[in-house]
Amino acid sequence: MFKRRTLALAAAALLVATSSFAQFADRTIKFTNGVNEDHPVGVGVKKMQEVLAAKTGGKMKINAFWGGAAGGDLPATQALRAGTQEMVCTSSSPLVGIVKELGAFDLPFLFANEKEADAVLDGPAGAYFNKKLEEAGLINLAYWENGFRNLTNSKRPVAKAEDFEGVKVRVMQNNIFLDTFKTLGTNAVPMAFGEVFTALETKTIDGQENPFVTIETSKFSEVQKYLSVTRHAYTPFLVLYSKKLWDQLNPQEQAVLREAAMEGQKVQRAANRALNEKSLANLKKTMTVNEVSAAEQKRMFDKVKPVYDKNIPTIGAEPVKMVMDALKKARGG
Repeated sequence: MFKRRTLALAAAALLVATSSFAQFADRTIKFTNGVNEDHPVGVGVKKMQEVLAAKTGGKMKINAFWGGAAGGDLPATQALRAGTQEMVCTSSSPLVGIVKELGAFDLPFLFANEKEADAVLDGPAGAYFNKKLEEAGLINLAYWENGFRNLTNSKRPVAKAEDFEGVKVRVMQNNIFLDTFKTLGTNAVPMAFGEVFTALETKTIDGQENPFVTIETSKFSEVQKYLSVTRHAYTPFLVLYSKKLWDQLNPQEQAVLREAAMEGQKVQRAANRALNEKSLANLKKTMTVNEVSAAEQKRMFDKVKPVYDKNIPTIGAEPVKMVMDALKKARGG
């Protein structure tokens, strides 16, 4: 009698579980990005996979491609807009050609710390950019973190605004970064990331700028002597989904993907910050590392103010105001 009752309860529980998963279709979602699986993005994707497995009974799965194995971030983003791929995780900088308002995040010395960045991205300003992305055929499920960028070079420590003068620095192929480093007095050279190590090794360029994790994993410490903690720019990652394919999902499927991305955000940001500290500690063993004081950072910001004046008309006054208002609020102003 007891055994029959137990079996009946188990069967009922299975029926409930099965029916609760009935709203989810079997889907394998292609997810691409340019970083390697051991990057903190890998931690975020793993969390997303776990959430989807638990919430959909394994029906919705993410098939992740790492290290640009399935192509670059920009072609992948265009594939999302065309509806031929589901997801990509990319930093905001390559998307400026699609959504010009995202150029606001490339403005120099915008955020002082991660707390400020979180407050802006997770609030009304972040929602504003999400709307612009949606208009371009992209659904942003969550803002993850690429992080603060810092300068390395083989000439001298950069501790004050004048120290930038004459240093030949590789920058991303991005007009705002190019303007920033030219205004700071460097000889700024736009260059694809894959060419940077050799250019540093052959002294074709003196320096480059990237987050600590990228500096360590790219082994730039082997060809660079000085690391200056300039924190001159902060770049978010965006977890994007094709709007064309998103519109084919039912509300439950959309909700579970948003939840998975937000759960991924928590662990990805935490992992990125922990790994950044670890990378900095490792870099200190082989490089001469110097912090930039708040006063000198302010002087650097004052020097690059013309970059704001020059680029705001292109980005748009509205997105920059959204970010500035959110920053003011985050700073208690």
